[in-house]
Amino acid sequence: MDHADRASAFATHRDAVAAETARFVQVLRGADLAAPVPTCPGWTLADLARHAGSVQRWFAALLRKRIQERPLSREVELRLPEDEDGYADWLADSAAEAASAFANTDPDAPMWAWGADQHAGFWVRRMLFETLVHRADAELALGLTPAIDPALATDGVDEFLVNLPFATPFAPGVAELRGTGETLRFRCTDTGGDWTVRLRPDGFGLEPSPAGADATVRGSAADLLLLAYGRLRLDAPAFEVHGDEDLPARWVAHSKF
Repeated sequence: MDHADRASAFATHRDAVAAETARFVQVLRGADLAAPVPTCPGWTLADLARHAGSVQRWFAALLRKRIQERPLSREVELRLPEDEDGYADWLADSAAEAASAFANTDPDAPMWAWGADQHAGFWVRRMLFETLVHRADAELALGLTPAIDPALATDGVDEFLVNLPFATPFAPGVAELRGTGETLRFRCTDTGGDWTVRLRPDGFGLEPSPAGADATVRGSAADLLLLAYGRLRLDAPAFEVHGDEDLPARWVAHSKF
């Protein structure tokens, strides 16, 4: 990705973090924050808000420090609210902390990152999809249907697949995604999103989509993003699965992080 493309992506991700957090905050206002979040077992809405805001503040701290190696601690000043009623405002403040860090961030600046892109832009993109998916979690917990911009969702599926091979330190199941050359294709029915993963004896990776694949999963970009994060089941009516049905089932079973 050249400088112009990276700058454009950074602006998109920066603005979307603000917009997604604002939507998240609106979902929280007036809600029972003790309500369970089925897509994050064991969590309440308060836990979800605390996690999302903590991630934003931690990533903002990493960006300010321009870290060059894996941090040994995740400790950061959280300034948590005294009671649950304060979580909506606290999450809004977390987004303001992130925006302040973004204002002084060059997306081309070299940084340590756990994923494929070793630049500051990695953390802004990662923050976006952490926030977006957890906003969807909050809506699902309240019986709402999440609306996700198709272009953002397409970017989110790409971000997930590009970084997944590097996720084994905190998602050990990913190490089980091996094979003998099988190909699994994901295709968006509403955008041009199209990715093919090849499973190899030493792991897996993306490659140009072939004329055919051993298995193909088709769905809208938003639904494929929710599938990637385990928020939708593979057997949901939203998806068409063609070819070897065992291959996508094995992928879903081991690709969560």
